[in-house]
Amino acid sequence: MAPGLYLVATPIGNARDITLRALDILSSADVLAAEDTRSLRRLMEIHGIALGGRSIVAYHDHNGPRARPRLIADLAAGRSVAYASEAGTPLIADPGFDLAREAVAGGYAVTSAPGPTALAAALSVAALPTDKVLFAGFLPNTASARRRALSELASVPATLVFYESPKRLGAMLADASETLGGERRAAVCRELTKKFEEARRDTLSALAETYRDAPPKGEIVVVIDRGQKGDINEDAVETALREALRHGSVRDAAAGVAMAFALPKRQVYQLAMQIKGRGDDDSDSDEPDGIGAGDGV
Repeated sequence: MAPGLYLVATPIGNARDITLRALDILSSADVLAAEDTRSLRRLMEIHGIALGGRSIVAYHDHNGPRARPRLIADLAAGRSVAYASEAGTPLIADPGFDLAREAVAGGYAVTSAPGPTALAAALSVAALPTDKVLFAGFLPNTASARRRALSELASVPATLVFYESPKRLGAMLADASETLGGERRAAVCRELTKKFEEARRDTLSALAETYRDAPPKGEIVVVIDRGQKGDINEDAVETALREALRHGSVRDAAAGVAMAFALPKRQVYQLAMQIKGRGDDDSDSDEPDGIGAGDGV
């Protein structure tokens, strides 16, 4: 087997999803490295691949700086090194990035043995557009940071894909509904390729309600449709807000206008606060920053 670093994709659930080429590499590589050594051992046992005296080097987020020099030294010695993710394709939400980058910087061959990835599997079953896709990985844990991150993605003209923890799914969907717009279509894909695989497709607001008090189990991928630009007249949004503010609170005015124009509630609320703060509810002042950028329309 030629020297170099081989990035081996492993099944995300069903052990039979591994490729024949991945099995060949795992059988013949001089050095084996894995994000989870126990998972790789089990996978190799299932497919009848013997270690043959080889050990498996643990390489993950916590020991990368310590383990990486050893693997680079193996490459320098002309050995073939196979690195396998715990599940899925290396470097996609995976600690193998720094290893691959250092190998490339050192002039060593880096080869992909492609295969399963939760990203592609979720896009296949979500029934949402796939011509333009943005993979955003895991969102921040805290609510404020998560909302900021979602706000930055609101106007991206692409289907959004996130990995999420089951215990944070309800909060994430609620924040996405408020920030991106509750009528935006989405899919929650759970336990892909496994026995209890499930894909729930609905609006963000409906999905947020479904998971609000019922966190699911298993691995989660959330796919969210792009915002619909349409032919929205921004002056009409501001005019409608001024009129609504005459008869109701900022919160009620923003909720009503957001629903009428299919805009994210948070963005309309911020505009309403600006109008109220200026005290020019009846004026024809210039549009403030925000309604045209980052509103997801």
